[in-house]
Amino acid sequence: MREREIGTALLAWYDSHARALPWRIGPAERRAGHRPDPYRVWLSEVMLQQTTVAAVRDYFHRFTSRWPDVAALAEADDGEVMAEWAGLGYYARARNLLKCARAVVADHDGRFPETSAALLTLPGIGPYTAAAIAAIACDEPATVVDGNVERVTARLFAVETPLPNAKPELTALARRLTPETRPGDHAQAMMDLGATICTPRNPACGICPLRLFCAGHASGIATELPRKLAKKPKPTRFGIAYVGTREDGAALLERRPERGLLGGTLGWPGSAWTEATPAPAPPAAADWRESPGAVRHTFTHFHLVLTVLTARLPAGSNPERGHFVSRDNFRPGDLPTVMRKVHDLASRALLTD
Repeated sequence: MREREIGTALLAWYDSHARALPWRIGPAERRAGHRPDPYRVWLSEVMLQQTTVAAVRDYFHRFTSRWPDVAALAEADDGEVMAEWAGLGYYARARNLLKCARAVVADHDGRFPETSAALLTLPGIGPYTAAAIAAIACDEPATVVDGNVERVTARLFAVETPLPNAKPELTALARRLTPETRPGDHAQAMMDLGATICTPRNPACGICPLRLFCAGHASGIATELPRKLAKKPKPTRFGIAYVGTREDGAALLERRPERGLLGGTLGWPGSAWTEATPAPAPPAAADWRESPGAVRHTFTHFHLVLTVLTARLPAGSNPERGHFVSRDNFRPGDLPTVMRKVHDLASRALLTD
């Protein structure tokens, strides 16, 4: 059967070429009887959503050093977790990490459920993450489909339907490939193949372990797959950020609402982000001055341009919004990327003032 031959060839390649990742139990360790930790699998999968392996490594090491298991994370301070997450983006993931950890401790005695169906009942765990944890940590033959798997599957079966319309077909084909034995290693092998050989551009077909089975390669269209529908251009939104500091170095910051973009994170007070630059509405009375230039940042669905206003606030300042954070307790690195850009622009402006 073709699917079985593909699976055998893929696992043979994985046994020799698996990536060494800090959250992974490799094939040699599996053979020696070591089992993946569901906590580390879960944490890595959440971090890796919309983010690269290279970007996640350091974050994963810091998280697991501070919170080595799900019980420790469940007891963590929300603000400290959000600060450690700063820069990874998609901050709803960090909020859901805490909700999920606390649910695992409160409702499951600190142990992750062992089936994808049960995992789906936890906060912030969707079909992909549930399947990944169940397959990798619990040996359930769940089908794990990320971008790498979609690309490998589209090329293997020469699926020319463009994404995202092709997702159901690709998931069904990936399910046909999912084995009853070593499903976790199979899932990770598909991911590794897509990340290292069956890459989006210039795939290394000459050394691919599945080349003889690949309909896309045989048809000469592998590099064109998966096809994608044209994306709509992103709109641009505008806003104002206010960087206020007291003479003692304390910074005026505010925590954003739990819901919405950058929800729950600490940042500079600012306006709504709208189609035109809004009218100024400073958080405190002061001589606010516009910094030269602007902060530009791109989110998933739009580009953002921020005007940055700075001011020295008097010692007895009573802001209408936000709260002061002392110089000793303020770390720019704890801010989301766009807020760090605001800080950097304001700092340059103040140095030249």
